[in-house]
Amino acid sequence: MSQWLNNWTEGAFLLGIAMIIGQVILAIIAFFIARSIGTRLIRGTFSKMERQKNMSAGRVQTLQKLSVNAFSYVLIFVFITIVISIFGLNPTGLIAGAGVVGLAIGFGAQGLVSDVVTGFFLLLEKQIDVDDYVTAGGVDGVVEEVGLRTTQIRGFDGTLHFIPNRDISSVSNHSRGNMRALVDISISYDDNIDYAIAVLQQACDRIAAEDPTIKEGPNVIGVQGLGDSDIVLRIIAKTENMAQWAVERKLRKELKEALDANNIEIPFPHQVYIEK
Repeated sequence: MSQWLNNWTEGAFLLGIAMIIGQVILAIIAFFIARSIGTRLIRGTFSKMERQKNMSAGRVQTLQKLSVNAFSYVLIFVFITIVISIFGLNPTGLIAGAGVVGLAIGFGAQGLVSDVVTGFFLLLEKQIDVDDYVTAGGVDGVVEEVGLRTTQIRGFDGTLHFIPNRDISSVSNHSRGNMRALVDISISYDDNIDYAIAVLQQACDRIAAEDPTIKEGPNVIGVQGLGDSDIVLRIIAKTENMAQWAVERKLRKELKEALDANNIEIPFPHQVYIEK
């Protein structure tokens, strides 16, 4: 009789362990299924918003990543709570502990809280989006990701900068409209200013007809400065975003060739010594 009871107790123990393991496996499977379904629903929702509300692709990508991360954190917390319940523990203690930890973070990790608050307002006020060219936290580059704690900016040399949101005191967004292309070019004091302006403007008109990224101008606005050995003429154009540097390089080349073709000198610094 005693041996039978021992065998029954051992069998019930093994059955209980098997049931717990089975419940944990089912919880893991349910977690991955829920995460997959939730991620697809979030992406589908933002795809519809992009089509219906004409949201920019960068903003949709930013909010989508943030929503997926938030959903994943909530799902992980629920999964841990379910696993604790499977082992017969009271999840109320976990929830209360999470509240205490949150309070401790609020008092002890003020930098983290500042990061989250700043990141929230960066997103809420639409200050920056993914693929925007910005100056933030003393860094120039293209935004790759905007999170609640850090913002990732890729510099033009390829460096990826991770900037805590609390360090972003001001943002200069260079991707919210047409940009200005500015070129200064010099002529000598011996050349006729009006003739030089006419030559440069003719070249600018030809460039504008050839380059679709130029939205306004280029226009020779006149004399910008009088140097020691040159007269500085300024040319300004409005271009598509991120095309301003290419337009400036093209203007310098074409304007130099136009001046050379019309025998207008681009002077170099020189000094004249007069001996008495």
